Amino acid sequence: MKPRVWAAFALLAALSSPALAIDWTLCPGLNDPIAAGDTAPRYEAFFSPYTHHWSHDDEHKPVVALSVSRLLPNDRYCGISVFSNSFGQPSAYAFVGKSWPGIWPSQPNVYASVSAGIIYGYVGKYKNKVPLNVGGFSPAIIPAIGYRFSPRATVEVQVLGTAALMFGTTWRF
Repeated sequence: MKPRVWAAFALLAALSSPALAIDWTLCPGLNDPIAAGDTAPRYEAFFSPYTHHWSHDDEHKPVVALSVSRLLPNDRYCGISVFSNSFGQPSAYAFVGKSWPGIWPSQPNVYASVSAGIIYGYVGKYKNKVPLNVGGFSPAIIPAIGYRFSPRATVEVQVLGTAALMFGTTWRF
């Protein structure tokens, strides 16, 4: 194994040590029971039919993404996304995230969010199209800004690093 892989395993082992009194729960509240009479949405689906790349590449293919997130307390969420990447490869993104509603006081329906997780799918000759790719797996941080039309529906723009902008819509249920 490469030294970087060994270093990553050592870091994970150290961080998971019981001697560290840190709560590493990625999805806090995921297993909390639903309160009687609670009708608030518990999930959010995201669909993106279009991604705009900053630079043209003849190898780019249309990107279509679909994700489902579990809404958690304190405007947090956890989810999974499946998509065809910019080179037509089937891909996935497992993530955790946080939203900040009402970031613009004069436009209370505007929100910001950020998710972080692991992408799988950039393999073969496209493995160097995303940073830190090891065996098709690479870390990702995706900031977004959106507008909430109703308690259930939004439009959103996600910033995909230096590569592209992804446009989509969400529906809470």
